[in-house]
Amino acid sequence: MDKFRIAMTGDFLTPDGTPAYPMADFSALAGDARIERVFLPLDPKSDGSETLSAAQLEGFDAVMMMNFAFGRDSVPKGGRLALVTRFGVGFDSVDLQACRDNAIALVNAPDGVRRPVGVAVIGLMLALTLRLFEKDRLARGGPTGWADSANFMGVGLVGRTLGIVGFGSIGAEVARLARPFGVRIIAHDPIADPAVAARMSVPLVGLEELFRDADFVSVNCPLNDKTRGLVSPKLLGLMKPTAFFINTSRGDVVDQAALIETLVARKIAGAGLDVTSPEPLPAESPLNRLDNVILAPHALCATDQCFADLAAADVNAVLQVLHGHAPRNVVNRDVLENPAWQAKLASLRQRFGT
Repeated sequence: MDKFRIAMTGDFLTPDGTPAYPMADFSALAGDARIERVFLPLDPKSDGSETLSAAQLEGFDAVMMMNFAFGRDSVPKGGRLALVTRFGVGFDSVDLQACRDNAIALVNAPDGVRRPVGVAVIGLMLALTLRLFEKDRLARGGPTGWADSANFMGVGLVGRTLGIVGFGSIGAEVARLARPFGVRIIAHDPIADPAVAARMSVPLVGLEELFRDADFVSVNCPLNDKTRGLVSPKLLGLMKPTAFFINTSRGDVVDQAALIETLVARKIAGAGLDVTSPEPLPAESPLNRLDNVILAPHALCATDQCFADLAAADVNAVLQVLHGHAPRNVVNRDVLENPAWQAKLASLRQRFGT
């Protein structure tokens, strides 16, 4: 019997072969007799960031990826592969041009991470301004710590300015969540829809103006050739000494050496970083020793609801392609007009029906 074959990266499983994330429901794939799922072996020493090989993916119709990368050398020679799904929203680990050249659609899951990442940004903003971690330490210090609490005054939010770098799906969600706190919101995004920003009463401003005016800078843009190193020493130098910097996008969007220098010199009030470069940080990184930084292991948005929604989105994309239909959230949308991609869909419709 002909099968629709799906390769799933090994990081969806624990070392003993059980689901690593039980809240991610893939049962619709497991219960379909037309589908064969194969979990790619995971090297026990792997950190899940290596690039998949073409040999691993030969003979598959789709690949579902968590942390692995998909490069030009990942494209199988047989020409069967039609779909790559990302268990998340970022796609800097995927060679888009290789996908275009080989009629492979790349799908991500923005709906699954929009709210969780937005909540993560607000969580970092609140933790920084409330001085949450410092006060936790004081409370554990007994009477001496409690007596010192007056020296750790927090920062109120009403009337402060939140600057959002990247006003796409996540940036707009950050704005919606932040509004009830009484902050003024500005944003920078050269490709943002001005009508959407206007409806949300969010002025689109220049990047230098944003860094100069904001009390909180939240970075929410994808990593690509245009955004790599976007947050430069010059921009960091424009920030107020009372301002906070928050990054939940990708570490390489920021000149990390310049950020460290800025934090060490106390030129800004602090930073909340869910992402760094590299990941994980080496033990000797100065960021690990700074008391004006909150660090997280690129996992603040990792909640049960987030992972359930990511799985639902990826499963839906796979089932759409199985039936010969274009899925939602195709990143490289030009592939939809590619005759080779359309031929793959026609073949799938013939093999598995509508």
